[in-house]
Formats: sequence, structure tokens, C-alpha cells
Amino acid sequence: MKYATYVFDAYGTLFDVHAAVRRHAGEIGPEGQRLSEIWRAKQLEYSWTLSLMGDYRDFWELTERALDAAFALVPSADRAMRQPLLDAYWKLDCYPEVPKVLKDLKANGARLAILSNGSPAMLESAVKNAALDTIIDEIFSVDRIRRYKPHPDVYDMVTTQWRLYPSAISFQSSNRWDAAGAARFGYRTIWINRSRQPNEYPDHPAKLVLPSLEGLITAS
Repeated sequence: MKYATYVFDAYGTLFDVHAAVRRHAGEIGPEGQRLSEIWRAKQLEYSWTLSLMGDYRDFWELTERALDAAFALVPSADRAMRQPLLDAYWKLDCYPEVPKVLKDLKANGARLAILSNGSPAMLESAVKNAALDTIIDEIFSVDRIRRYKPHPDVYDMVTTQWRLYPSAISFQSSNRWDAAGAARFGYRTIWINRSRQPNEYPDHPAKLVLPSLEGLITAS
């Protein structure tokens, strides 16, 4: 491996943000996928707009607000599922390849971290549920600085605490906008393009593009 430090985005990269709705698909109804997509889109929208305003709310509060907006926009979905969906979000499934990839990196001597918009409690719950708590060395939440990605101060948390140059860090994210922000900051960035999205930020290219975390070690 060329890198000794690997930092991962959490939601969409390690953990499947659509797992909560999929778990209750039968109860929600035929527009469950649309509900899930709006939920995620609004969650991110609120984080960006608050950051631009110079304001901040805990990511869990944004997650709740986003689900309420999704229900309002998808009236066919059973609103009685609100609490079960929120409960499920605390225990999102990780993608199938994640445990092995992280264990292999760790076995090769890498230091591993999560850098996420999620609140500390949300991230700790997801990591423990996926049995990754003995593999991940540190969880960096934006709650420390009360700014959301892709603000440069978010990416600077890792370099400051671990006393590293940005170029010494391999950063993996499935969110193209996040990969762009990390590349702009100076990280070696790998875009995990799970859903074959177009490259919308060619001015801040990722060093590598992979369809999943499989192959990360050999690609490094």
C-alpha cells in the first residue's frame, strides 16, 4: 500500500442510506424508493443551506426534518412508519464488502478513520451495529466544528489532529460533491461510484473511481 492513512465518508460509502426504507418496504407502500431518495436529498440540502447561512443543527435533527419533508412530498407513504424508519436509521446496514476491506487494510498496518456529517451518537451506533468498532481508529464528526461538508475546515480536522499533510491521506467517498471537496483540500481522493453517477465536478477530479470498496488495496 502506498498510503498508511485511509479516511472514509460514512453514509453512502460505508453504510447504505436506503437500508432503513428497504427494511420496511412492505409497510411503506409502492413509493418507498421515492420516499428514500427524497429523504436523503433533503437531508443533504439542509446541511448545505445551513452551512451557507452560517447556522448549524445536529445531523439527527436534519434527518428527522428531511423524513418529514419526504412524507409530505410522498403522501401515499404511510406516515405511521415515521418512528420505525428513524429507529432503523440508527442501525443502517453496511455494504457487503466493507468489513473485509477495512480488516485487510488494518492487517496491512493502515490507520482508519471516518469523517462524516453524522452526529457522534449516530456514527457510533452505526459503527457498532456493523461490528466495525474494533477496526476504526477514530470517528471525526462535523459536530466538533459545527460546519458541514464540503467546508475545508471539515477535512482539516483529520490533518490537524493526526498531524498529516492532506496528500498523505487517502479519502474515500461515494458522494461526488464530497470527493470534490476533499480533492480541493488536497486529499488523495477515491470516488466510490456505487450507482454509476455522472462526473459532475470535473474541475476537482478524483484520483481514482471504483464501483465499490473492493479493489481499494490493489488500486492504492
